[in-house]
Amino acid sequence: MTQVLDRPAELAPQPLSAAERTARRKALLNWVAVHSLGVAAALFFTLPFVFVFLTSLMSDSQALSRDLVPHTWEWGNYRKVFDTPGFLTWWKNTLLYAGLGTALTVVSSLPVAYALAKFRFRGRNLSLMLVISMMMLPPQVVIIPMYLFWAKQLDLSGTLWPLIVPMAFGDAFSIFLLRQFLTTIPNEYLDAAKVDGCGELRTLLRVVVPMAKPGIAAVALFQFFYAWNDYFGPQIYASENPGAWTLSYGLESFKGMHHTDWNLTMAATVLVMAPVILVFFFAQKAFVEGVTLTGVKG
Repeated sequence: MTQVLDRPAELAPQPLSAAERTARRKALLNWVAVHSLGVAAALFFTLPFVFVFLTSLMSDSQALSRDLVPHTWEWGNYRKVFDTPGFLTWWKNTLLYAGLGTALTVVSSLPVAYALAKFRFRGRNLSLMLVISMMMLPPQVVIIPMYLFWAKQLDLSGTLWPLIVPMAFGDAFSIFLLRQFLTTIPNEYLDAAKVDGCGELRTLLRVVVPMAKPGIAAVALFQFFYAWNDYFGPQIYASENPGAWTLSYGLESFKGMHHTDWNLTMAATVLVMAPVILVFFFAQKAFVEGVTLTGVKG
C-alpha cells in the first residue's frame, strides 16, 4: 500500500505580499513597454523595405493599385531588370569602385593613423587638427578645382578613376577613426615587439593590425557603404559615359526608362540594396565593436 506523505509546511508556496505583487506587476509592464517600443521602432524601419520587396513581385497592373500583397509572385521581374542593357555593367563598375576604393582607403589610412596615435614628433597635434579640418570640408567646395585637374589636365573624365585614385592617399574620416581606435592599444605590446627586433612596419603588420581588426572593419564598411551609394561623384565624372555608370547613378536612368513600371523599379532598387544589407548583416558584430571603440579585450 502506497503511503502518501504530506508536503512539509515550509515547502508549500507562500502567498505573495502586496508589495511583491506590485513590484512584479511593474516589472511586467516595464518589460512590455520596452519591447513594444523596440518592436514599433523595428517596424518603422523594416516596413518600407517590406513594401519595396512586395511591390517588386507584383505585376505591372497591380503595382499601380492599392494592393499590398502580390496576387501572383512575379519573380521574373528580377530577370527583366538583369536583362536591361547596361545593368550588369553598372554592377561591375560599382564593385570596382567600392571594392578597390575600400582597399586603397584602408591601406593608405592605417599607417597615417598609426603614426598619429603612437609616434611622438613635432607638429603631431597640428597634423591631427588638419585631418579633422578636412573632415569638416564639404566635397562640393573643392569639386571645381578637382574636376579641372582630373578632367582637363589628366583627361580622365568619363571614368571612375578620378574617384578611385584619391583613395590611395588616405581619407580624413578613416584616419581619424583608426587613430582613435589605435590609441586604445597599450604601448607595452608595441615595446615588446620592438624589443624582439621588430621594426615599425613589422610591428604595424604583426601586432597592431591583428589588434585593430574591429576598427579596420568599421572603416572598411563605412567606406564600402559610401562608395556603393555614392551618386554625386559618378554624376560629376562619369555621367557622359554610360559604360562607366554605377548602380546608384544608373538606377536614376532606369527609373526614367520605366517610370510607369513601378514593379521593375522596385526590383532594381532591391538588387541595389541587397549587397549592402548582406554585408552589414554578416559584419555587424565587427562593425559595432569598431564604432564603439572597445579597444583591446583581455
